[in-house]
Amino acid sequence: MIVYFSATGNSRYCAQMLADRLGEDLTDAFHFVRDGIQPELTSTSPWIFVAPTYSWQMPRFFQEFIRSGAFSGSREAYFVLTCGGETGGADKSLKALCQEKGFVYRGLLEVVMPDNYIVMFRAPGKEEAQRMIQAARPVIEAGAEHIRRGEPFPDKKKKWGDSLKSGPVNQGFYRFFIKSKAFRVTDKCIGCGKCEKNCVLHTIHMEKGRPVWGENCTQCMACICGCPVNAIEYGNKTQGKERYQCPPYEG
Repeated sequence: MIVYFSATGNSRYCAQMLADRLGEDLTDAFHFVRDGIQPELTSTSPWIFVAPTYSWQMPRFFQEFIRSGAFSGSREAYFVLTCGGETGGADKSLKALCQEKGFVYRGLLEVVMPDNYIVMFRAPGKEEAQRMIQAARPVIEAGAEHIRRGEPFPDKKKKWGDSLKSGPVNQGFYRFFIKSKAFRVTDKCIGCGKCEKNCVLHTIHMEKGRPVWGENCTQCMACICGCPVNAIEYGNKTQGKERYQCPPYEG
């Protein structure tokens, strides 16, 4: 079974492509996380967890989703992380999570996709994004083949600084940068409420037809990149920047 979370579509695309190639069932973790429901799932085939990379780690809330859930049947676990560049030393925490849950760690597949973190970077234009998605497909295909054969993903080549990025830098990033207070809405807002519906941590609520952000934010970019009229900004850091949504997987 493939269990995934996706804010702007990259991880959903990977999960759907893997499901298509492997004939596996798909489970979206969104409503489990948003509604605080501990999952009770079973699979006779290996677990395949697919998620984005936040500051060189699997998102904390997705790790907690796995940690708190009941996953019965197979004890093998593959991990697929989409990223804008690299996953750093994320494999270390995934191995520890597997040990805690009684899973057999079967490796991490790193899939580079268009970056959506427009608070700090620029998202690619549509043509460049499409080229990046096409370049990612052979990586996903190869990952599916490893799973089909019952082989672990190849070990990721270690780089200097991986542990630093996924350790102290990740912790500092969450502490000092992952905030919601700079989110604001412009006069273009039409009060559709899509941002509230797309908020996985239930941080956004509507007041008088306008979104208001609470403090429990993970900066997944679902609100700002999913706004149909580009009415959401993060201070002045996102003004004039392209919004990114992964196009649907079509086989």
